[in-house]
Amino acid sequence: MKKDLISMVDIKDELQDVINLAMEMKHRQQMGEREVQAVLKNRNLAMIFEKPSTRTRVSFEVAMTQLGGHALYLSPRDMQLGRGETIADTAKVLSRYVDAIVYRAYKHEMMLELAENATVPVINALDDLEHPCQIVADLMTIKEKRGEFFGLKLAYVGDGNNVANSLMLGAATVGMNIYLATPEGYEPNQELTGIANKIANESGSKVVITHDPIEAVRDADIVYTDVWVSMGEEAEAEKRLKIFKPYQVNRELVKHAKQNFIFMHCLPAHRGQEVTDEIIDSRNSVVFDQAENRLHAQKAILVRLIQH
Repeated sequence: MKKDLISMVDIKDELQDVINLAMEMKHRQQMGEREVQAVLKNRNLAMIFEKPSTRTRVSFEVAMTQLGGHALYLSPRDMQLGRGETIADTAKVLSRYVDAIVYRAYKHEMMLELAENATVPVINALDDLEHPCQIVADLMTIKEKRGEFFGLKLAYVGDGNNVANSLMLGAATVGMNIYLATPEGYEPNQELTGIANKIANESGSKVVITHDPIEAVRDADIVYTDVWVSMGEEAEAEKRLKIFKPYQVNRELVKHAKQNFIFMHCLPAHRGQEVTDEIIDSRNSVVFDQAENRLHAQKAILVRLIQH
C-alpha cells in the first residue's frame, strides 16, 4: 500500500527515523560517499508546481539526482492540467509513468484529490494548509544544533500559516514545547491545533497559542518566523503589514530569548518586515544551514516513501 506525505501527521510514527536518516545522508555526502546513496536508480519523480519555488524545487530535483533517479519539473502551463484536465485524471496518468509525485498546490483540497487518485506516493511540497517537507528539515536543523528536542522551547512569531501549522504538529510529535504568537484572527488552523494538543499530551510537551510575542519568545531556545504575506495573499499586503508590525523579530524582541537562541526562517525572507537584517545575519541565525538541510530531508523523505 502506498504511503503519502500530505500532513506532518502522516509521518508522526516515523518522524524521528526520517530525521536520523536525513542526518546520516548528509554525513555520508560530506564524507564523499555519493555513490552509496544511489538507492533510487531508475526511479522517476514528477514535480507539479502551481506556485514559484527556489528551495523546494531545487532540493527535490538535486535530491532525486543524487539518489540515482530522475526528476521532471511540470508547470501547469506546460501540462493539460492548465487547459482543463482534472487533477484526478492527471494523477491517474502520471501514476502510470512515475514512482512518486511532488505537488505544490494553491489549495489543500487539490492536494487531497491528487493523492486520492494517484497510485504512487504523493508528497506535499506546500499548500495553503501545511508545508511538511520544510518542517522535517527544520527539525533536522534543531537536532543538529541542540542534540535533542525534549525540553526545548520553540517560539514561532507571526502568521499562523501553513508553516506554523506543520511546525506545531512537528514540535508536538518530537516532544518540543512550542509557543505560537500571532495577531488575533491569524491563529494556526483550529482543527490542526486540536490534533497538535493531543499529540503533545502523548509526547509530554505543550502547544501554547498567544497574541503576545514577548510571552512566546521569553526564554526560548529557538525563535522562528515566516513572511507576513504568503503567495496568493498579495491583495491583503497593506493591511497585513500594519497588523503584523508588532510581531517583527528584532533586537528588542530577542532580548527575551535565551542568549544562545537560534533564529530560524524557512525563506525567502522579507528583510525589514518580519525580521531585521541584524537578526537574520547574526551569529544566532541558522537560516542557511536550515535551507541546506532541505536537500537532505527531501532525500530521506523520497527514500522512505518510494522504497516503502
